[in-house]
Amino acid sequence: MSSGTTTIRYAAGLITVFGCLPALAQEAAQDATQGARQEAIQNLRGKPVGQEPEPQDERPQIGAIAEYGGVLTPKGRLILEPEFQYSHESINRMTFEGVSVLSTLLIGVFTAQDVDRDNYTASLTGRLGFTDRLELEMKVPYVYRDENERVNVPIEESEDDVFSIDRELSGDSLGDIELAAHYQLNRGQNGMPFFIGNLRYKTTTGNGPFDIDRDSSGNPLELSTGTGFHSIEPSITMLLPSAPAVYFANLGYVFHLEDNVDQNLSGDDDGSPVNVIVGDVDPGDAVRLSFGMAYAINPRTSFTLGYKNDFIGKTKTEYVNTDNGSTTQVESQTLNVGSLLLGWNYSLNPDVNINLGLELGITEDAPDTTLTLRMPIGMNVF
Repeated sequence: MSSGTTTIRYAAGLITVFGCLPALAQEAAQDATQGARQEAIQNLRGKPVGQEPEPQDERPQIGAIAEYGGVLTPKGRLILEPEFQYSHESINRMTFEGVSVLSTLLIGVFTAQDVDRDNYTASLTGRLGFTDRLELEMKVPYVYRDENERVNVPIEESEDDVFSIDRELSGDSLGDIELAAHYQLNRGQNGMPFFIGNLRYKTTTGNGPFDIDRDSSGNPLELSTGTGFHSIEPSITMLLPSAPAVYFANLGYVFHLEDNVDQNLSGDDDGSPVNVIVGDVDPGDAVRLSFGMAYAINPRTSFTLGYKNDFIGKTKTEYVNTDNGSTTQVESQTLNVGSLLLGWNYSLNPDVNINLGLELGITEDAPDTTLTLRMPIGMNVF
């Protein structure tokens, strides 16, 4: 369910929920007890006991979208979140190169392509409540990728009647480290939703598509573990509590920064049969949209249902012929990556949660399935 152009996509996927810990019954009991105490004192003394304290800010107890910004970590609180993610994607494609004489008559070559891709990512994320409204985040991933590709081309007057090409590639290394900041913009009082501004920066610590080893013909010998380009993503998250549920939505824009690769695809500057180098590469920017609902089944368990969609623009690549100095610009196709989100959360204790998320690809460019297991562990550091 993919177009094959996945190096600039944000994989993975990537949405889960924190636990929903509604305490409405406890709060009601506390309010009733406090009111009874004040009434008893007033009856005894015959005069008011003072002004009622100002209402405290109450935040919904669901971090709807960990990557895009949810309910912020309280001041002095540190969340360490080990994570394991598995993503699978299959491509079964039939292509035709030739001439269509009639609607039922085709003259040319048919090619059948079958590709299976598996991605495994182990990462550690840290979130620190710097103030009551500001949260800082850092994510360090390690990526392993595996790809099996088989191409069949029919050939006439051959014993097997088909020519097959099998290729297996893999790659593993440190992925792209991410840094993020989240800021709560309002107090969310009187039934108003909470708005949270997010800013995420993705580095190039992973091996990008132009950092991997290639043969003399320019074919890759391994798979990349990073995008190879810096990116900045501002976004805004909305959380609307409606006990026992919380509705969430996020809208963001990803700026992929242009870079001059200036690299011979063969990786050999002397005596290489490839006389074309890659010049400026401008990865397509992306619009990211997600929304859904988190629902509390009981004080320990909650589930999430949602949808996310990434609209990724065209990537523009400049090729320079070293023989005559001519340049050619090639544009890729746009991508539409949409997935259905399912999540489950269980709170072991106030400091530890278990979080399981499942993404089901529903567009052609989306991975088939993405499974994410997380265990947020909280502690007070100041």
